[in-house]
Amino acid sequence: MADSSRSPTKRPRLSQNDVVGHGHQPLLPGLPDDIAQVCLSLVHPSVLFSVCTSWRRLIYSSSFPPFLSLYALLTSSSSPNSIQFYSFDPLSSNWHALPATPPDPPLRLFLRHPSFISRNLPIQSVSVSGNLVLVAATTSNLLPALPRPLVFDPVAKKWAFGPPLATPRRWCSAGALGGAVYVASGIGSHFSIDVARSVEKWDLTKNKKHPNDHLGWEWEKARGLRDGRFSRDAIEAVGWRGKLCMVNLKGDAVKEGLMYDVEKDTWQDMPEGMIGGWKGPVAAMDEEVMYVVDEAKGALRRYNPEKDVWVEILESERLIGADQIAGGGGRVCVVCRGKILVVDVTAAPPSFRDVKTPLGLEAVAIHILPRMSHAV
Repeated sequence: MADSSRSPTKRPRLSQNDVVGHGHQPLLPGLPDDIAQVCLSLVHPSVLFSVCTSWRRLIYSSSFPPFLSLYALLTSSSSPNSIQFYSFDPLSSNWHALPATPPDPPLRLFLRHPSFISRNLPIQSVSVSGNLVLVAATTSNLLPALPRPLVFDPVAKKWAFGPPLATPRRWCSAGALGGAVYVASGIGSHFSIDVARSVEKWDLTKNKKHPNDHLGWEWEKARGLRDGRFSRDAIEAVGWRGKLCMVNLKGDAVKEGLMYDVEKDTWQDMPEGMIGGWKGPVAAMDEEVMYVVDEAKGALRRYNPEKDVWVEILESERLIGADQIAGGGGRVCVVCRGKILVVDVTAAPPSFRDVKTPLGLEAVAIHILPRMSHAV
């Protein structure tokens, strides 16, 4: 997960304050720091981290290409409705709490409710354009908790509010593709067939010229669904090869599946092999390679679109009961019964790594995003 997420040729100019404090020492003796940074950016961050303090400070500066880290929504078994946000640094193997969310309005997301003793209420989040976006959740009175998305930018280390949804909802299909967030179907304050068939799109890339001005952001309507049968569960809409793939139910059950073609603004049925193997949480790495964990068998599989089949990578009891997965940097990260497992799918054979959550906390959801900037 420590792969760089942007080209070293597109970095901001390095300032002395980015990498040094008192008693400045050159990054590389005999070279100006901006030239030295170009050289050092070609070295894997894990190597720079282990050499010296000035190089360690450099890789966390805002001017250096950010490596990938793991972001998690965590909760405590003793206080399940207190959601906390953390980032796991794969270089230092340390967890760091994200800054507090805006106090007005206060964030109230309910994971457990007396009416649903046997299951958690969904908190739906997506990663898009290097941001963590909270899209949908439920309040204590079983209403939509988020009238507008809440966005965290890891590089700026700041939260911001997105544009208001035309209809705040929960139990919807939420996903990201090509720098845009999509919300489809779901339930508002009450069930409505219009909401259950509706699809909204929010393109975060449209505001690139003014990154601190969110006034240009807005939701746009996309082509609606043909019926309201996708409002039965909270599901991930997986962005893959220019299409948004979604099913109407979680788990190992008979499903309906649809694919939304972004360029054509059309919906089509999901291929038979794809939907047949969709037996657990699914994620697409770099919107190109799709992975599923069969939650009943604990099997990690990769989708082969040419043959319309899911190819098994490995099977492990540790993956049984998988709740959610994320892919990035050659890793597939899995939330399984509150624990986090990382599978390196580039290794032969694929290797496992446990990521222990902070003491007393369990994982609800995970994302792979650029590391936060901070001083070391």
